Amino acid sequence: MQSCEISGDSTDDPLSSGLRRTRQPRIVVIGAGLAGLSATKTLLENGFTDVTILEATDRIGGRVQSVNLGHATFELGATWIHGSHGNPVYHLAEDNGLLEETTDGERSVGRISLYSKNGVAYHLTNNGQRIPKDVVEEFSDLYNEVYNLTQEFFQRGKPVNAESQNSVGVFTRSVVRKRIKADPDDSEAIKKLKLAMIQQYLKVESCESSSHSMDEVSLSEFGEWTEIPGAHHIIPCGFIKIVEILVRSIPESVTQLRKPVKCIHWNQSVSKEIERVADHNSDSTEEDKGCNVFVECEDCEFIPADHVIVTVSLGVLKKHHKSMFHPRLPEEKVMAIEKLGISTTDKIFLEFEEPFWSPECNSIQFVWEDEAESESLTYPEELWYKKICSFDVLYPPERYGHVLSGWICGEEALIMEKYDDETVAETCTEMLRKFTGFDPGNPNIPKPRRILRSSWGSNPRFRGSYSYTQVGSSGVDVEKLAKPLPYTESSKTTPMQVMFSGEATHRKYYSTTHGALLSGQREAAHLIEMYQDLLTCRN
Repeated sequence: MQSCEISGDSTDDPLSSGLRRTRQPRIVVIGAGLAGLSATKTLLENGFTDVTILEATDRIGGRVQSVNLGHATFELGATWIHGSHGNPVYHLAEDNGLLEETTDGERSVGRISLYSKNGVAYHLTNNGQRIPKDVVEEFSDLYNEVYNLTQEFFQRGKPVNAESQNSVGVFTRSVVRKRIKADPDDSEAIKKLKLAMIQQYLKVESCESSSHSMDEVSLSEFGEWTEIPGAHHIIPCGFIKIVEILVRSIPESVTQLRKPVKCIHWNQSVSKEIERVADHNSDSTEEDKGCNVFVECEDCEFIPADHVIVTVSLGVLKKHHKSMFHPRLPEEKVMAIEKLGISTTDKIFLEFEEPFWSPECNSIQFVWEDEAESESLTYPEELWYKKICSFDVLYPPERYGHVLSGWICGEEALIMEKYDDETVAETCTEMLRKFTGFDPGNPNIPKPRRILRSSWGSNPRFRGSYSYTQVGSSGVDVEKLAKPLPYTESSKTTPMQVMFSGEATHRKYYSTTHGALLSGQREAAHLIEMYQDLLTCRN
């Protein structure tokens, strides 16, 4: 078995820095999510010893947040392992026995929707009627056919016509509507139901994309997102177990919690200014003054570094990039941050004493008949609940109890986050009563005994759930976001002072946990390659 360490007395230093010959390169990782943890784990395993993680919150995991209630684990954040063949998250779970209790309802083959595959999805209208199963199947086949067409614009390089406006939502709504209206076999009543179902399916799609609306998702780039082959899995004991596996090989002293970063001062052009401030820090040394980067924390501490790996969310970069970097980011990177999209997908868990749904029901899908001809999926604040696309039945009940999991996205999710638990629970209950055909006061659907929900949009440390390619953006912007700083390397400037990882920086796997994990490994690999002449392997 081999282990690698960095030699401190190499004369083949590629960076022409005397400091590199006397000490380890100092690496600061900002964020203890999957990207930051995987980067740190990879660096430590390859001999780097001076690595520090700065985490703004009081916990590790980032957008992985598993909550234990009773004997069940609920996911406020990442839920699915998307694909198994070559997925590093899947292999971590499989190798550590995390999938042994996964049921068929927590496993899916092929393109998944937000609800499990166990049982039947009930599509209900706001008039309390269930849409016939054959009508749902006919519409689903049509929708999936058009969905496949959306993939072809990128995969086959098909041009986007003016009518589609380069938007997945506009294209899908237009094509599906035309086909429904042209079908000679359907009655007008059935056509109206199918037209209303378009909006409901697009709400589901928006939750999956974490966009406010599919009208904001780029049609020409939609097909670049790559699905890993194989089944999709839920981890019954909690996705946080993946985080715990990564942390096993990271010493506790490496991670500093409740340590938010205010500004990253990079590039030698500002080093003297920062050194004057750092001189007031009693812990500063002569070696600190040779560092190219100083991380200024909100508690006024300045931490010197040779390299900083930034793993904060795209939402945080959108809000704070002007103040977070000094000097400011190059215009190319700023444009990438502004072009790419991120919105909020939230979950609402409702726990009931007893189920009011039938045993075969796995999902309640809300179809508003008055939206058959709607063009927009934006609602007035008081109608925020119309953006809830569905409530899924968590299965098996022996594990979860009698729990429904609702989905809402976009601006309406932010509105939901502002209300208290009581208001949200009451609103959801009234909605369930309306769509299931019960009178408002019918005790067959009592208020839930407990509610649990996420709030990714209003959380200042995340400001959204995950990224997507917004209309006007492309995979090139993802690569620009991931590009290390400074862009121009010279003998006087250390390359890769500021590096970027996280799900939004992976061109093919953005929005996923495996994309986040791989992006962290990618940046660590850059540093390993950079210092390869200093790595001494021994048996």
